[in-house]
Amino acid sequence: MRHRVCLCMAVFGLLLFAAVESAFAQGPDTIRMMQYNLMYYTNTSGVSDCNSLSNNLDTKDAHIKTIFQYVKPTVMCVCEMGSQTLYADRLLNNAINTDGIDYYRRGPLTNQSGGTIANMIYYDSRKLTLYKSTNITTSYRDINGYTFYYNSDDLSASDTIFMTFWIAHLKAGNYSSNEEARLAQVQKLMNRIVNSGLPGNYTLSGDFNIYYSDEPAYQELTEFSNSLYRFYDPVNSPGYWHNNSQFSSLHTQSTHSQENYCFSSGGLDDRFDFILVSPYIYYGSDRMHVVEGSYHALGQDGNRFNNSILSPANNSIPSPVVNALYQQSDHLPVIMDMTIDAHVGVPVFTPDFKVNIANPVRETLRIDLQNDESGKYAISIYATDGHLVMTHHEDLDAGAHHLSYPFPFQKGVYFAVFTDESGQKSTLKLIHY
Repeated sequence: MRHRVCLCMAVFGLLLFAAVESAFAQGPDTIRMMQYNLMYYTNTSGVSDCNSLSNNLDTKDAHIKTIFQYVKPTVMCVCEMGSQTLYADRLLNNAINTDGIDYYRRGPLTNQSGGTIANMIYYDSRKLTLYKSTNITTSYRDINGYTFYYNSDDLSASDTIFMTFWIAHLKAGNYSSNEEARLAQVQKLMNRIVNSGLPGNYTLSGDFNIYYSDEPAYQELTEFSNSLYRFYDPVNSPGYWHNNSQFSSLHTQSTHSQENYCFSSGGLDDRFDFILVSPYIYYGSDRMHVVEGSYHALGQDGNRFNNSILSPANNSIPSPVVNALYQQSDHLPVIMDMTIDAHVGVPVFTPDFKVNIANPVRETLRIDLQNDESGKYAISIYATDGHLVMTHHEDLDAGAHHLSYPFPFQKGVYFAVFTDESGQKSTLKLIHY
């Protein structure tokens, strides 16, 4: 299995990107992400025992409000939203923008694949601005992508941080035909991501209905042939998750042990709900990074195997939140924090030389370097997985220099580290396509 990342790559990431992070004047901000299957947030679910009495929206609004105000997410991605805008607006107005809060917004709703349920995203407009959205039609439900830019204090088109949140609700079922359907859905997603251009900061979250890490859909996401685009699982826990007490702390379904109308029964014994991240977030190579240890299922303390969220007594979160989780959905929300460099253009230090790369790079890498004093310079180019792809040494007089080198490498994102003989460094991102 992948994810057995070699120590040297991890050390490289820490050393290289620590140098990048130290170039900013103030500490990073945090983006809190929550993924939640709302369990038929609609009056027209198509499920006979899941109706306005057993799954009342007024009751659901109150419970979602309790959960939302406890978590305080920057971004909430949801599945099983009713496929009409009235439901998307209702949740925003009745459970999110309440008690003096008025700054959350929602993304566009799509339902081109048909059906009664869809995906949706809600976000804190003080931190994020929606840049664009897209959707992928599948045989079952749309997969939605929402791209945002971060509202930095020194926001400009050239240096803001972009991020995309993909949301997918994959086909349910534990038969081979269901696995094939899930694979077909994620293959469409991967093709869209690759064909959309350069990789970057993006997540994929949702109700995947996946039972084990060797399932083809999960392998397609995490072992994708082009490593620049594959997804990483922040908890790195491969195995057979279904009905396996070894993975109790990861199980997200079901919150009920007994059958109760539209709630699934059987207790918590499946890891259906996920947040996966791109290599750029996993390694922190584009100013966003997962906060270590932040990924968790809300209310899952590891003591719930084949039991409900209520039994045994759950002291991991306040009891009103536990009760809201039990009453609201048969899934638990998954939460993850990401750091983001808030002030991307305010350097703490400036080396005695200035350097710029002409992006994008095609066949030739072109570098402009201005130095006030003559000296020796090392130019090292690294791939995002940490390996050194090329290095050059130059002995330069004081002045302006225009350097060029052949660049016959795989398309993608690289990092150029410039070091003078006194040890001063400058790190720049290099985009090759």
